[in-house]
Amino acid sequence: MESMLCLLSPTPTKLSPFKKLTSASALKTTFSSLSFASMTSPPQQKTPSTKILSSSKTSKTLSPKTPTTSTSVQETSTPVSPPLKKVLVPIGFGTEEMEAVIIVDVLRRAGAEVIVASVEPQLEVEAAGGTRLVADTSISKCANEVFDLVALPGGMPGSARLRDCEVLRQITSKQAEGKRLYGAICAAPAITLLPWGLLRRKQMTGHPAFMDKLPTFWAVASKIQVSGELTTSRGPGTSFEFALSLVDQLFGESVAKEVGQLLLMQADDETQRKEEYNKVEWSFDHNPRVLLPIANGSEEIEIVAIVDILRRAKVDVVVASIEKSLQILASRGIKIVADKLIGDAAESVYDLIILPGGNAGAERLHKSKVLKKLLQEQYTAGRIYGAVCSSPAVLHRQGLLKDKRATAHPSVVTDLNNVSNGAKVVIDGKLITSKGLSTVTDFALAIVSKLFGHARTRCVAEGLVFDYPRS
Repeated sequence: MESMLCLLSPTPTKLSPFKKLTSASALKTTFSSLSFASMTSPPQQKTPSTKILSSSKTSKTLSPKTPTTSTSVQETSTPVSPPLKKVLVPIGFGTEEMEAVIIVDVLRRAGAEVIVASVEPQLEVEAAGGTRLVADTSISKCANEVFDLVALPGGMPGSARLRDCEVLRQITSKQAEGKRLYGAICAAPAITLLPWGLLRRKQMTGHPAFMDKLPTFWAVASKIQVSGELTTSRGPGTSFEFALSLVDQLFGESVAKEVGQLLLMQADDETQRKEEYNKVEWSFDHNPRVLLPIANGSEEIEIVAIVDILRRAKVDVVVASIEKSLQILASRGIKIVADKLIGDAAESVYDLIILPGGNAGAERLHKSKVLKKLLQEQYTAGRIYGAVCSSPAVLHRQGLLKDKRATAHPSVVTDLNNVSNGAKVVIDGKLITSKGLSTVTDFALAIVSKLFGHARTRCVAEGLVFDYPRS
């Protein structure tokens, strides 16, 4: 499969005529005014316009002895928030972790109640790239629930595991029959929805490796395809657009735009992919070894995307928890299980140490004495290190950005010296930093490029269905 993905060259695509609200041009914005705090709370949703009886006077408590009628009482009430939109995201062995996590993160950021349900006998699931995720519940407990949206991540054999789950088939079939929203990405349209008969008379898209399995007349090579209640998309590299399209359909264009701003999404031609200073070669006579320390409150999108992409490039990645347990609770409530505890991971030497962001997580990383020692040793030995989102501030506080050019999330970038705001990724010698969130794919691919060159990077990007320069 991997060799086939490397040969795929995604066709330049455009958004479906059914929906254009999540195109890059619709999400243009300036992010310098965004605070990091705004990333941790969903955008304000407008309450439905209803007539509310109210009075400028303070209401009095009625005596139980006094007979009253509805017309004799001056009613008072306060605006009531609309009910939460309920979303189901099922996962199974071999689910594509980037797709699952980005869908969950973005929808929760928009204010949806997202339930991650395992189709396996256990809640802990090993995803396609080896990341271990812990579901909120079992799919059997969702059988009688009504959802506003059912969103299926792809991946193999994850899509087949979803297909073979009878409870999920029934839930999704009822969703379609009830004209409620459902969606699928990557391999899931062809491998999961097609056998269930849920693509009939629908235009659809999917991963290039599975397009030949879709009905030719209805298959469209677009990043996002919205056809009635069904939304489909191509792969990990289109997951942000897919999730924002779902936000748009659930909450409206204004919420989708606001979430897009929080994710730092903007037109590709407006921001340079990377800038490099003091260029040096990152070359090794062995397979590069990378340490990714994580903590409660770390940003799950950044953890999962970095691990997924580097492992696709055949990098040896070790995910280490700085907490007392292997399992951490990430910033959007996703539970991730690390490979090792930081104390055990510290017994080895790493070619590269990368810090994921997330405000609370970054603070916990900064307080880890074991990690602080590892970073100082990395710096002193002249080995590579990096950080994304809010974590470049951790490097700054530990004196590891001295005389270095760097970038970071807009909320912390003013705390740094020698900031370069012109690119998504900044490389200075053996330091690499990024703004985070939606720029993390560029960040991970920049690492692959430095380690292995353009050809392997292009191969990985094509497997992701991520737009990447041909030369």
